[in-house]
Amino acid sequence: MPHVARLLLTITLLTVDPALAGRIHDVVVYGGTSAGVMSAVQARRMGKSVVIVCPDTHLGGLSASGLGWTDSGKKEIIGGLAREFYHRVWKHYQKEEAWKWQNPSDYGNKGQGSPAIDGKQRTMWIFEPHVAEQIFETFVKEHGIVVHRDEWLDRGGNGVEQQDGRILSIRMLSGRTFPGRMFIDATYEGDLMATAGVSYTIGREANSQYGETLNGVQTGHAIKHQFTTPIDPHVVPGDPSSGLLPRIHKGAPGTDGKGDHRVQAYCFRTCLTNVVENLVPWPRPEGYDARQYELALRYYATGWRNAFRKFDPIPNNKTDTNNHGGFSFDNIGYNYDYPDGSYERRREIVREHETYQKGLLWFLANDPRMPADIQNRMKKWGLSKDEFVDNGNWPHQIYVREARRMVSDWVQTEPHLRGLKPTPRPIGMGSYNMDSHNVQRYVDKNGHVKNEGDIQVNPGGPYPIDYGTIIPKKGECRNLLVPVCLSSSHIAYGSIRMEPVFMILGHSAATAAALCLDRKIAVQDLDYEILRRKLLADRQALQYKVPDTHLPLSSLKGVVIDETKATLQGPWQKSSTAAGVHRGYHHDDARADGSCRAIFSTTLKEGVYEVEVAWVTHSNRATNVPALLATSGGSGDRAFTLNQKKGSTQGSFHGFGRHKLAGKTSLTISNRETDGHVIIDAVRFVPVAR
Repeated sequence: MPHVARLLLTITLLTVDPALAGRIHDVVVYGGTSAGVMSAVQARRMGKSVVIVCPDTHLGGLSASGLGWTDSGKKEIIGGLAREFYHRVWKHYQKEEAWKWQNPSDYGNKGQGSPAIDGKQRTMWIFEPHVAEQIFETFVKEHGIVVHRDEWLDRGGNGVEQQDGRILSIRMLSGRTFPGRMFIDATYEGDLMATAGVSYTIGREANSQYGETLNGVQTGHAIKHQFTTPIDPHVVPGDPSSGLLPRIHKGAPGTDGKGDHRVQAYCFRTCLTNVVENLVPWPRPEGYDARQYELALRYYATGWRNAFRKFDPIPNNKTDTNNHGGFSFDNIGYNYDYPDGSYERRREIVREHETYQKGLLWFLANDPRMPADIQNRMKKWGLSKDEFVDNGNWPHQIYVREARRMVSDWVQTEPHLRGLKPTPRPIGMGSYNMDSHNVQRYVDKNGHVKNEGDIQVNPGGPYPIDYGTIIPKKGECRNLLVPVCLSSSHIAYGSIRMEPVFMILGHSAATAAALCLDRKIAVQDLDYEILRRKLLADRQALQYKVPDTHLPLSSLKGVVIDETKATLQGPWQKSSTAAGVHRGYHHDDARADGSCRAIFSTTLKEGVYEVEVAWVTHSNRATNVPALLATSGGSGDRAFTLNQKKGSTQGSFHGFGRHKLAGKTSLTISNRETDGHVIIDAVRFVPVAR
């Protein structure tokens, strides 16, 4: 009978675990992120054998670990398997039983710039963590994909077997080996890529390296998630000899625009609730130290009260809670070792982040020095009992916003995103802001605490991502694709690094892998036209035409000055839409600092004119935009205020009375102390018939 038992074991291994039996898979995906799952699914749909090998025990990465308030940008550019994922989210929430803790009619339909629930497109963009994980698991089950979990790549000399520029197999710390013909590194860290000897970088490039404006050290642009009032950084206020408070870095931040090794901050996207029946009280973490939050205490003492600004609502009275403000959940400066760190060092960093963030939540709710209004409100919240049930209701995955980035023959940069340089081989699109969280916290020249590194700048609309971003240099590896730690500058990666885009790129990476297998060629030798046709057939979005909803200048009466003809001072940004007058407008990105001025000037014959200002309205617009009308003749200057929350979403003119004007005339708009985004589009002077 022993030989029968051995035969049965062999049959079992062949059926359940072909890798153990030595089977060579067409595609080996390393990483259980959203990109990894989509890569595996697409490979199966193209008829290839595939296996997912991952250090994760839960599939889906951040999409299933708290990031349910999807950072999506333009929904129109999300296609293929990514859109199918969001369609499945929509289908889930059509079921009555999906709404256990909330009536669906009470949820509303709030999303990022567009509705969370799109009935026409049958998609939903906001969701609970466990729902996302169920969908990823269903994808895998439907396609018969074997997943080997809790398997960690041996990052030493034996981790990747290579021959003639090709990976033959990858070896885990467990000793298990997974041979394959094509490999996809879908991890947030790029461990397979790095272990295979592929070139990569960590940190921020200098602006001069790729002709960028938002890379490197950023103190001048770092106006959001900033301390808005002066805060003393010293242990004993006013006494530098007492030392700095915890979580403030010694030394100067560096020169703006210069490169450095630093990495934008990580945090956990926590899922919270205020439903008593589903609430777990804030846990007091082991190693809690109230001194770590002295800086927060000083900030709240100034009157800052936006602690709950990023408790973004997801279904069932839960939140996707993210960082917000000068001192929040981003653990600034405590992740520099993470990208290249050993597994143990990374675990230390993750534990420290967990202690920090749990400690901050405990501090806000329980420290007697906290303002009572914040503390009482915080005590009504807690962790969601039905999320992350095997991990103390804490997210499985830390938010690795950026780690390693491959350096290939093609590097996607800020000029590509802004459309200043061509992108000839699109495999998907992005559209979110170029978004870097803060990188360091320092003491400025005035002796106050400041954060450095935060950038949130719209690239100007959707942009294509080139095939070259996901393939290494041919001389380094011929059968590896990297859809997450792709070849991009730091600031361009700040926009690309969104979960829907990772799904898109995972889909496209697997498509390329399958096509290369069919042709027995290196990933660098694939004819792009063949790839393009297949991606389009599978409903990937490779281009985006901005809807033309503008008011043409030729249709307007009076003397019209478009913002493209105005004198612009300060960092105005071009809109990503063609709505408004003459194909779009500019905005100040809600700076509210007086740095942006727009002067609309003309010369008028003496007469009475209707003065009108155009803008495209939105809920994020300012209600108190200062405007000054000046003329060299006529009835003199006049100041008035624009409420840009009112008006049309396609753009319209708003009248500000009749005025006697003559000679040099101007209308100046600024963003001084404004309470939202300031829009500049057009000004017109319409003569009044006598």
